Amino acid sequence: MSDPLPEFISRRSPVYGRRGMVAASQPLAVAAGLEVLAAGGNAADAAVATAAALNVTEPTSTGIGGDCFALFYDAQTGHISALNGSGRAPAGLTLERLAAEGFNHELPPYHAHTVTVPGACAGWCDLVERHGRLPLARILAPAIRLAEEGFPVAPLTAYFWQRGAERQLRTAPGGLELTLDGRGPRAGELFRNPGLGRTLRAVAEGGKCAYYEGPIAEAVATVLQAAGGCMTVEDLAAHTSTWEQPISTTYRGLRIWECPPNGQGLAALLALNILEGYDLAALDPLAPERLHLTIEAMRLAFADARWYVADPAFSPAPLAALLAKSYAETRRKLIDPRRATVDQQHGAPVAGSDTVYFCAVDGDGNACSFINSNYMGFGTGIVPAGWGFTLQNRGHNFSLDAHHPNALAPRKRPYHTIIPAMATREADGSLYAALGVMGGFMQPQGHMQVVVGLAEDGLDPQAALDRPRFCITDGAAGGHVALEEGIPPATLDRLAAM
Repeated sequence: MSDPLPEFISRRSPVYGRRGMVAASQPLAVAAGLEVLAAGGNAADAAVATAAALNVTEPTSTGIGGDCFALFYDAQTGHISALNGSGRAPAGLTLERLAAEGFNHELPPYHAHTVTVPGACAGWCDLVERHGRLPLARILAPAIRLAEEGFPVAPLTAYFWQRGAERQLRTAPGGLELTLDGRGPRAGELFRNPGLGRTLRAVAEGGKCAYYEGPIAEAVATVLQAAGGCMTVEDLAAHTSTWEQPISTTYRGLRIWECPPNGQGLAALLALNILEGYDLAALDPLAPERLHLTIEAMRLAFADARWYVADPAFSPAPLAALLAKSYAETRRKLIDPRRATVDQQHGAPVAGSDTVYFCAVDGDGNACSFINSNYMGFGTGIVPAGWGFTLQNRGHNFSLDAHHPNALAPRKRPYHTIIPAMATREADGSLYAALGVMGGFMQPQGHMQVVVGLAEDGLDPQAALDRPRFCITDGAAGGHVALEEGIPPATLDRLAAM
């Protein structure tokens, strides 16, 4: 069994800087981003350097076998661009095929059929090509060094690595490549990943083609087909990122930006639109009255998001109507101030568990809000032989109901939990914040709660992150609510009664 989860008590103050900053979950990855900034790179370059270093140091959450999304703020123009670096289902994967194989309701979480084409590598390359300054070889150099020379594993990473070894890596094809004789590395133990170093060197020299064509693509297709999947080298070669128009709403003088579907950022914006009709600043942040309103707004937002968020190439959502303030007003009326409503349904606005988030800002004021994920820890735990990375299981989020907008279909993108966010000042369009949180369906809930703390209560970013939060645990309108330690017992009792 895994060791108990380490506990840490933190009293952190906000950090200030002048020439740029990188915020991530792993200090070695932050150092990689800062190294690239110091070498003349900008926020996009630093973000990709950080993403690659996190693949090395936190493969328990993220990597080049997963997907990514990014928002980039151009300080010179004030323009925000949205990058969708998520992959699509194999061309040969259909509901009929799954039914014939006995999968009628849900795919097992670690099955080869849950692997969609990994979009992270193309996303990294495309972000640098459009917005970066440095060559890929310079950007990926810190991560390559960490992979080849080794790094001391952090305590939390060691815990999740051992858990992943027990759940996935010991039995997944190729998974032992990311273990030490079948176990996860211990805290402080040096871990080298020459296979991942080899992958990153190939991408540094050959760009995204080195990943989606040739030996890496062949290894991905081979291991998945041997494990019962149907991804082909043609599926990998056909992959493309997409640049999209970000979606946004206004809240208390700020404009909050998210990537559009197939990401779930829509849920955060829907909740903020509903909450704008209340005077939250007049309520104690940890009182039951305020928490009840924010929880109920989030339930309504999830009711809509879990229906409307899908691949827009197959099922476009009525985004303008969903984000209209008038629609928020009609949804707000469904909130009972005295009790929870756990059976909220999606509206009709028109007729008819694991991730890394990080952000980087450079000295010129450009900013990149970036998220990269394998989905469930190591994803499937399947490793293409000799290449040092696991393949995601993002396809587990597809619905197997043929009538659902998010129903699985060939070359379709699934509902995605990973979302970066950004905020600008509505008065002049200047950058206010690059922000995000981690944790599956917690992400839009975290975005909403951080924005409320910043905009309603005037908190600094660290204080907004430190405030105890709620989480509707499964991201469904009727889901159970988890509450972080620090919320007063009287509030817990009152919310339970409601």
